[in-house]
Amino acid sequence: MKIYLDGRFVDEADAKVSVFDHGLLYGDGVFEGIRLYGGNVFRLEEHLERFENSAKAILLDLPLTRAEWSHAVCETCRVNGLTDGYIRLVITRGVGDLGLAPWLCAKPCYFVIASRISLYPPEYYENGLAIVTVPTRRVGQGALPATVKSLNYLNNILAKIEAKQFGALEAIMLNEQGYVAEATADNVFIVRKGEVLTPPASQGALRGVTRGAIIDIARDLGIPAREDNLTRYDLWCSDECFLTGSGAEVIPVVKLDGRTIGAGRPGPITRKMLMEFRKRVLMEGTRI
Repeated sequence: MKIYLDGRFVDEADAKVSVFDHGLLYGDGVFEGIRLYGGNVFRLEEHLERFENSAKAILLDLPLTRAEWSHAVCETCRVNGLTDGYIRLVITRGVGDLGLAPWLCAKPCYFVIASRISLYPPEYYENGLAIVTVPTRRVGQGALPATVKSLNYLNNILAKIEAKQFGALEAIMLNEQGYVAEATADNVFIVRKGEVLTPPASQGALRGVTRGAIIDIARDLGIPAREDNLTRYDLWCSDECFLTGSGAEVIPVVKLDGRTIGAGRPGPITRKMLMEFRKRVLMEGTRI
């Protein structure tokens, strides 16, 4: 595998970051997870816009233009002979000293990885997930805006560990007010009386690219879709529930906290969302 690291391709074994890099020392950086389907990078422009905005929000100057980032992503896929896979685009503050001061980092470090991914076995898309709500809360908006896709993922990692301790593959994270924010790596949707609902960014939800695609698909199909504040009760008593993300795509949830959701199997709107999403990924994006 070839990694695009600081402007050149290197072998996987030679793709190394300094122990003094502030991305490693302090989680100081941002990233994007992007999917490649049939030689088509899904919604690359939206991912790059979010990448730029995340960097701007943490006062990290990007060394490349939008066109150069796009070329780097596509070229990394081509060099590795991929037509389907997962792309990780990362930039850190770069090498500095052991203090926090970001202005002592001379230049950022950036890299692109293009590989394969399979988060969930196929049977979970057919039968659905049984998940849990965990104690660890989403980072509050006053600490770090949820719209920044930063390298600070310890809250999500702890929530993932807690899910595993409860025997689940995924978990719901609440915010400090008790509203549903998101899952550890995915956005959350429910279907209630024919309407598709998802938590807003103001409650701690990342503005996911797949999330946006699902809202677009619902509206194109004439299904009402909107953001709304959701509680665990809303999820327990929903007709359907599903999660979305670049890695997970669209995956049904049939049980939460031991409570069966709807009929206990993936519902018709969830199935329709997944089917339409898999059609759309081959049409929306940038050819490598």
